[in-house]
Amino acid sequence: MSLIEGLKWRYAAKKMNGETIPQEKLDYILEAARLAPSSSGLQPYKIFVISNKEILKKLKPMAWNQSQIVDASHVLVFASWDKYSLDRIESVFDYTVAQRGLPPETMDAYKERLWGMYKPLSSEWHAHHASKQAYISFAMAIAAAAEQKIDATPMEGFTPEEVDELLGLKEQGLQSTLILALGYRDEAEDWLVDMKKVRTPKDQFITELK
Repeated sequence: MSLIEGLKWRYAAKKMNGETIPQEKLDYILEAARLAPSSSGLQPYKIFVISNKEILKKLKPMAWNQSQIVDASHVLVFASWDKYSLDRIESVFDYTVAQRGLPPETMDAYKERLWGMYKPLSSEWHAHHASKQAYISFAMAIAAAAEQKIDATPMEGFTPEEVDELLGLKEQGLQSTLILALGYRDEAEDWLVDMKKVRTPKDQFITELK
């Protein structure tokens, strides 16, 4: 299935049937998320992959009792950095330089310039900027799931503080940003399954400046 065909096929499944998705498909989706671009390549977020049913039962009321949480094969929680720091930036850049076989000081000037821009900004700006990077990875995961004909239900409807506590995110300097339920649609029970996909018409959505 091509990407466009997959995106036409997909929708946010409202009811899932509990079947487990193949590991190779899950790995494909996660790899697409891992390869997503991010500002300065920092990837200021992590993905928690949850299939443990007991944890999912605890998560469900925190996610406004959406049934997909417990009926999905796997639930991904995208958790972004709560703030930037020089240590975090250095850690990423040091790893990048080492992987590329470059001299350790290669990115020092860029690192200092970047931290010089981030340091004066508020903690709210830091958290918001990091969460925006997680959204890019989130979108890549949704697209990859569509290619694999895996249903993916994106969720912003949850109580972050409760999810953070459940997963111990605060201690890791993280905060829950997005949830993605992966699985298979329950065609007999999902009211949205046969509805026409509706998007803004192309001529209203795209403006070309030539």
